[in-house]
Amino acid sequence: MGVNIQWFPGHMAKAIRQFEENVSLVDIVFEILDARIPLSSMNPEVKRISGDKPHLYIMTKRDLADEKQTREWLEYFDSIGQPAMAVDAKTKFGTNSVLSKINPILKDKLAREEAKGMKSRPIRAVSVGVPNVGKSTVLNRLVNRRAAQVGNRPGVTKGQQWLKSSEKLELLDTPGILWPKFQSQEIANKLALTGAIKESVYSSDDIALYALSQFRTSLHQGLAERYRLSESDFELSDVDLLLKITKQVGMQDDYMRASDRLIQDARSGKLGGFTLDSVADLEESDNADY
Repeated sequence: MGVNIQWFPGHMAKAIRQFEENVSLVDIVFEILDARIPLSSMNPEVKRISGDKPHLYIMTKRDLADEKQTREWLEYFDSIGQPAMAVDAKTKFGTNSVLSKINPILKDKLAREEAKGMKSRPIRAVSVGVPNVGKSTVLNRLVNRRAAQVGNRPGVTKGQQWLKSSEKLELLDTPGILWPKFQSQEIANKLALTGAIKESVYSSDDIALYALSQFRTSLHQGLAERYRLSESDFELSDVDLLLKITKQVGMQDDYMRASDRLIQDARSGKLGGFTLDSVADLEESDNADY
């Protein structure tokens, strides 16, 4: 399907180098994941650089994901002793809810420091995630102000900055980072569909066709209602179904513009909540030890 998608601009290489330089300064890594693609939005570079450093997974955009699968992911992470939480822009969460997740992990370390007579200090965390995952939104909620830049497009945050959440927590914000080469085009398609990859890097009709291949069953009703499709329309090939949707939204033969519409409808939840990664996918993934 289309040309291979790769996107690794220079500022991401710089951000990875800065992450490598600063990871020793922090007690824990907050890895921000997209609840719609919890596995595909895990950055292997983060795992490589942070090593055994404790992690907290914060799955964002819960309101746009399939709730049943989000609960399954949270149950899975809990079963392997991996702290995780799921949030969205409407969720009421803050420093205390995060501290309740990470205090048990860091309790022994902080107790050892206290036993050595070291001065009590705030927990220091670094926040990392793929572009446009909602990382800055999470940080702004934790510091209770618009300290980090927010934008509905990849690559808004360009530099690193320390943010004070409370007397108990300090956060290092980083730009959204991808990795030099995606493990598969399936992962690239998922990242593109959910908005982590710059739109000029891929062809929108390729991603729209990928979306249709995924949504025929999981978002069958949403597709039918949004684009006034009949049951017989779903017997069409992905290409013909996209052409049908193009006509249904009044765009004649402009399937590229219709592809953009379909992608935006999916991202904004107008077709319904969806999750493209399931816990079962771990059995087939090289990331299974996450």
